[in-house]
Amino acid sequence: MNIIRYEPWGFVTRLQRDLDRLLGESAGSGDESPAVASDWLPAVDIKEEAHGFVIHADVPGVEPKDIDVTLDNAVLTIRGERRVDARDERDGYRRVERLSGQFFRRFSLPDTAAQEGVAARYANGVLEVRIPKQPQVQPRRIEVAAA
Repeated sequence: MNIIRYEPWGFVTRLQRDLDRLLGESAGSGDESPAVASDWLPAVDIKEEAHGFVIHADVPGVEPKDIDVTLDNAVLTIRGERRVDARDERDGYRRVERLSGQFFRRFSLPDTAAQEGVAARYANGVLEVRIPKQPQVQPRRIEVAAA
């Protein structure tokens, strides 16, 4: 029995990536950033906590020095590259499924996310990005003075 990985949107993602490469368009949102094509997309989990947001990205085999995390205009960008040594057919490889090359993910942050205090940590192939929430502004009661 063969185990087949089911990815319902995998075809659409590959098609979009191929079209972006063919047309030379940016993977971004139309800003002036250079064209970026992802060779692979790391899986991410996004969680909202009481004091902030946490993003976990699976980037096994990627060195921390090859990961770039930026925040600009409430858009968090994670990009990097997984480098793999060249494989020669004489090495006996029959199948290669581990992807290598550049990756690029972009996330729009909600208004409640603070732009300051964002921290990133890498451990055991998982990148963790913590984004604090802005303090809640409590409504203030204003006394009405009688004339």
